[in-house]
Amino acid sequence: MDVIICHNNADFDCLSSMVAAAKLFPGAVIVFPGSQERPLREFLKAFPVEISKVKDIDMSHVSRLIICDTKDPERIGDFKQLIGKKGLQTFLYDHHAHRPGDIEGTLCSVEPIGATATILTEILRSKNIPITPIEATILCLGIYEETGSMRFSSTTERDMLAAAYLLKRGADLNIVSTFIRPQLSRDDLELLNELLASLADLVVHGVRVKIGAAVRENFAGDAAFLAHAIMDMDDIDAVVLILNMAGKTMLIGRSRAYGLDIAELMRYFNGGGHPSAASATVAEPLVEIVKEIVVKRLHEIIRPEKAAKDVMTSPVITTALDSTIKDAEALLTKYEINVLPVVKNGRQYVGIISREIVEKALFHGFRASKIDDFITTDAITKPPEAAIAEVEAAMVENNQRFLPVIDDNMIIGAITRTDLLRSLYEGQLRRAGQISHESKHPVGRNVASIMRERFPAYVYQILLKAAEAAEQTGVSAYLVGGSVRDLLRGEQNLDIDIVIEGSGIEFASALAAVLGGKLKVHERFQTAKISDINLLQCGDFSIDIATARTEYYESPAALPQVEMSSIKKDLYRRDFTINTLAVYLNKRDFGRLIDFFGAQRDLKEKTVRVLHNLSFIEDPTRAFRAVRFSERFDFRISRHTEKLIKTAIRLDLFEKLSGARLYDELMLIFLEADPAKALKRLDELGLLRAIHGHLIFSREQVKILERVRETVSWYNLLFREDRIDVGALYLMALMARLSADTREQALLRLSTPETIKRNILTALAKLKEPFNYHDPVSVYRHMAGASLEAVIFLMSISESDDKKKAISLYLTQHRAMKPEISGGHLKALGIAPGPIYSEIFKAILEEKLRGTVTTTEEELAVVRERFVS
Repeated sequence: MDVIICHNNADFDCLSSMVAAAKLFPGAVIVFPGSQERPLREFLKAFPVEISKVKDIDMSHVSRLIICDTKDPERIGDFKQLIGKKGLQTFLYDHHAHRPGDIEGTLCSVEPIGATATILTEILRSKNIPITPIEATILCLGIYEETGSMRFSSTTERDMLAAAYLLKRGADLNIVSTFIRPQLSRDDLELLNELLASLADLVVHGVRVKIGAAVRENFAGDAAFLAHAIMDMDDIDAVVLILNMAGKTMLIGRSRAYGLDIAELMRYFNGGGHPSAASATVAEPLVEIVKEIVVKRLHEIIRPEKAAKDVMTSPVITTALDSTIKDAEALLTKYEINVLPVVKNGRQYVGIISREIVEKALFHGFRASKIDDFITTDAITKPPEAAIAEVEAAMVENNQRFLPVIDDNMIIGAITRTDLLRSLYEGQLRRAGQISHESKHPVGRNVASIMRERFPAYVYQILLKAAEAAEQTGVSAYLVGGSVRDLLRGEQNLDIDIVIEGSGIEFASALAAVLGGKLKVHERFQTAKISDINLLQCGDFSIDIATARTEYYESPAALPQVEMSSIKKDLYRRDFTINTLAVYLNKRDFGRLIDFFGAQRDLKEKTVRVLHNLSFIEDPTRAFRAVRFSERFDFRISRHTEKLIKTAIRLDLFEKLSGARLYDELMLIFLEADPAKALKRLDELGLLRAIHGHLIFSREQVKILERVRETVSWYNLLFREDRIDVGALYLMALMARLSADTREQALLRLSTPETIKRNILTALAKLKEPFNYHDPVSVYRHMAGASLEAVIFLMSISESDDKKKAISLYLTQHRAMKPEISGGHLKALGIAPGPIYSEIFKAILEEKLRGTVTTTEEELAVVRERFVS
């Protein structure tokens, strides 16, 4: 016997989930294990659904138990006795977070989205199971109720897409609106007035809670709706309503405070729910006693909205107590910071020194002096557990812009004014219900559903495994790079890069063990690569993992020096804002998008923008990347970024770049779908002349590159084994109109690999050599020894169709042609080995090229005629 149940005090999400589950389990019986909320009872009067009673179920005959919208064994009434029964299969469909003691299912569909009805809707849709308009309406009721009509912070894109699908299937929003926001009855209004009059304020760690109580002989209304109404009326963080009815007491809680998980309060009374909405029923009839317990428990469970450790930047750059003013200036400049904590014996905190003090000391000639005489030793500090309100008060009242976070006299982090402003902003969003309670990185939407939709299933599963590995190793994991950027652009990019706050290698080892992949570690750079992943059978796929780093440049155009750091500093070292997005992967807030530098704005405005004014001074190759990204995505380079590129050119910074780095950037541009557009833009910005003064991109070269691109496309359609080195081919085209001396100088400036350089010079020299393209032997002799790229290039620039056909014939047939006969055949004819063999094979090949011989016998006949006396 299959039975479908939900939790006590059932709501619309329960009904909708059970109705959908019944479509998945034909013949299953739907049962409410306990009471139902009033709007649900009213709906069932108007639109009956076949539901059985608990007393009619023979528990001994239940073989499959399908549980919807809960995993808590305390909330399923008499069905609790079945949990753990031998032979029982348990199926769980739920959207609540996992808790210790939850039921373990045979099959679980548990995901952190707005409504369980969304999960079931997606399953029905994926299986192409038809639903009627009234079934679609019931599912819509569950989604709309549980997401607050898409207003609650727990709402996801998937909930909206599920609702859209249901509307297409005939869901009636008039019915939904009737039952989701019912009109208040006279009883409702009387109770609401009594609750409002009884409301008492409780403030714990800055969290403002209203507690209201009322006694009723009976009440047929919806108290949960009244809790929402009170929250909407007042600027409060949470409300707890205590209602005594017919000898038992009902508790209803709502919270939008980070520090108050209202479900934790209700679990004390054997109730449950979400961090933002929960309820419980207790046997104690005296409201005042229940209220005393509630107040006591609130004092115990409310955490500060945030602690210093949640806000601080870590790790921080420090300087030693015995360093000099000159040393301090170098650190402040290198890391682009304004305050340095001063330490001794490693990390033992002594004080701080600011850029302002350092500059004044330099001005007065104390460059070589120890900083000991200049540090501030009485700056306010706070421990990691200090409430953020306490931190805010200290920084504002003392006009302190940098507050060290100290644990056991060791500095573990610091809070800046930017950190504080971000925290205050997040608090405003939480109170407005725009972000969830649990978010570590709340300022940013959750893109888990987009990842699930746009990544292949095996990639999404790998990211879920990464979340598990992050929890296991105690680190914070982030998906970064082009895959995140292109996710928001609506394109698929499977270059999976994960950055770790903590030990990247320890995390990589744990993830490789879970995935069954091959792990390659670079201890020096704290990076790793996982490949040959067996678990998910994802083919030729790899994951790059790095420890969060910051970098600095010891001189313009030098290679960066790298040190461990935080995710924010790691992202700050990226080239452009559009590449600074990250997605938090830990289970606590899987899928939260992090955008410190306005990347989403620039993606929307289709703009390539650098992060800071010294970007091209530190790494001039970024100018080439700016062009590459702008042309690939059809973005514009921001006016300020373009100005900075021209400044870098004026300062001759490209002269300091190694040829190899310039060569690498050009090769990446040549691999783009249409490199001609990028080369034209490089020329407009003066970047080609920055490589070599004679490098320009003329209209003639545009035509040459277009022809090369067409020829490459033609060759690729032949599906031949030889692959074209496209980069070398386009470099050949770029150099084609330079003089021989200038061409060699330009290739030398680019540190072009010797083989490629030789191929380019040989190919371009052949341009001036005449040959008879009507004669296949002449074509073969002319092309002999030329690289595949050289042949493709010569074919591309040929003006004559007949010449193109001749080269095409050479490329497709004659290039690989060989005589059928071998040395053994010649020996059999009595010809002694020697130079004569080469002469014979050459003669036979030329006859084959002309088409005069086609078989082994014909080749032997030619040998007998010419070479056997």
